[in-house]
Amino acid sequence: MAARRRSWAEPFKIKMVELLKTTTPEERSKAIVEAGYNTFLLRSEDVYIDLLTDSGVSAMSDRQWAGMMLGDEAYAGSVNFYHLRDTVEEVYSYRHTVPTHQGRGAEHLISRLLIKPGDYVPGNMYFTTTRLHQELAGATFVDVIVDEAHDPSNTAPFKGNVDLAKLDALVAKVGAERIPYVSFATAVNMAGGQPVSMANLKALRAWCDAHGIPIVHDMTRVAENAYFIQQRESGYLDCSVASIVHEICALTDIATMSAKKDALVNIGGFLAMNDPDLYRRACDMVVIYEGLHTYGGLAGRDMEAMAIGIRESVDDNHIRARVGQVEYLGELLECAGVPIVKPVGGHAVFLDARRILPHIPQEQFPAQALAAAIYVDSGVRSMERGAVSAGRDKETGENYMPNLELVRLTIPRRVYTQAHMDVVAESVIEVAAHAANIRGLKFTYEPEQLRFFLGRFEPI
Repeated sequence: MAARRRSWAEPFKIKMVELLKTTTPEERSKAIVEAGYNTFLLRSEDVYIDLLTDSGVSAMSDRQWAGMMLGDEAYAGSVNFYHLRDTVEEVYSYRHTVPTHQGRGAEHLISRLLIKPGDYVPGNMYFTTTRLHQELAGATFVDVIVDEAHDPSNTAPFKGNVDLAKLDALVAKVGAERIPYVSFATAVNMAGGQPVSMANLKALRAWCDAHGIPIVHDMTRVAENAYFIQQRESGYLDCSVASIVHEICALTDIATMSAKKDALVNIGGFLAMNDPDLYRRACDMVVIYEGLHTYGGLAGRDMEAMAIGIRESVDDNHIRARVGQVEYLGELLECAGVPIVKPVGGHAVFLDARRILPHIPQEQFPAQALAAAIYVDSGVRSMERGAVSAGRDKETGENYMPNLELVRLTIPRRVYTQAHMDVVAESVIEVAAHAANIRGLKFTYEPEQLRFFLGRFEPI
């Protein structure tokens, strides 16, 4: 007889609570119309359970709050910068750190530093801000993720892997000299939080060494990826998450980090690297766009909280509970027959909007419509990750139509209880049961770039 799975509990206790506002369906219907059917434009006070993002919305620990009182707010040479720098090297392996106000600041810097007009940047699936910075610098993004990543029902354990044959094809087409770096993400967000295996990263490292191409690591959720390696990849079950994180980072050359995710802070990020010359150039550039190289747009207290959060993020008990809560929500929905991306990723459960709303064509943005319907039902805020997020082809002006048309239920770290997850699941199940009543949407206002943030819609 198989052993029954034991329950787990969060490795913390609650010291303070934030009271939530409850609203009526009529109030929520009015709010979504005023927001143009875009959950990004809802007022936070009108949201009951906020699963819009896991970025900057984590609950900080008592040690992080205590660290905030140790902020050295000197304009130059803050002691907190050196604490952050040393923590990044010890935990992640990178020798040089440039703080930035958040992850996209680091994306901007590295794109400006390494990309020349006409370059091609391969990556294991695009991310919205990352691709935009690459394109603004003059590059063309090329997706080299494995084909399994584009199939939400495929249960392969490492759907974030890079397809080396696709890299070979790109080199054959454009030449290695026109590839400034490989954009490599761990726990690939747009694929559903899908991880990369250590074996695939080692193979990519060998490929890049053979072609003289560096690896730029989007390490926003590296601890979650390390947990999946520990649980799924042969030879790592007895390794700590911290040791796996260090091994991942040591196989890459440069990293961009939005510390608002894994590192458990409300603001902040960094660009990290091993090359001292690239570090010098990055310091020159960060002064222009972010701030002095020892604060990069952050207060000293923010850097201190980040340094403490980095260490907390790689604790095995923390990451087990963090991913466990996501898996709990995924199991509730899967058992109820709601189509989701499988396997469940590390930071969110992704609903397969094309299967939930087969009557809505993709050009009418079913994922956007589904996110709006869930909010009206329960006050749960989620977000679209499909055609709206994918944007338009910069050459043809046509909408990108990705295979994945998803709604992301993103779980903040250390914020909600299992009871909140029960409420979310019940709402999604109810909406899915009456999906035929949901109508498609069309733009009433479409921003030129990153349209999912500020775009407005109305029902068709």
